[in-house]
Amino acid sequence: MGVTQPVQLPISIPGGAKRQSRSQFAALCYRVKNGKTQILLVTSRRTQRWILPKGWPEDGLTPQDCAAKEAWEEAGVKGKSNSRCIGIYSYEKVLEGADNLPCIAMVYPVKVSKTQKDYPENDQRRRKWLSRKEAAARVNEPELKKLIRTFDPKALK
Repeated sequence: MGVTQPVQLPISIPGGAKRQSRSQFAALCYRVKNGKTQILLVTSRRTQRWILPKGWPEDGLTPQDCAAKEAWEEAGVKGKSNSRCIGIYSYEKVLEGADNLPCIAMVYPVKVSKTQKDYPENDQRRRKWLSRKEAAARVNEPELKKLIRTFDPKALK
């Protein structure tokens, strides 16, 4: 595949014209097994849709460290996070009892070296390793679909 630069679709922020959007850091957790790249998806807690682990910025943590922390908490994986943001995608965070919140997630690759059975959110989420094509088909956001489909770990520096 050999993508060397982030591939980015134009960003359309749902509800963004009405109010301020928020940013999050997402972990594109991957491994290479038998020469094939696999992507780890998790389910969201409330709607059970397939997503990347992601969370809010935290004081004292770099964006890549935030992404790695979320990968551990939401997916139970440890690995090496890359400092290079490979793209962004927009989505609307569904909030209980409030308007949905427009968000932009910056995506950081995390090369998974270890998967644990016991992790902070293991009773709230499911996780699944998928091919790039299968993972892209399961997520809802068009920009994220393209990021996953075109992700090439060989292009990371």
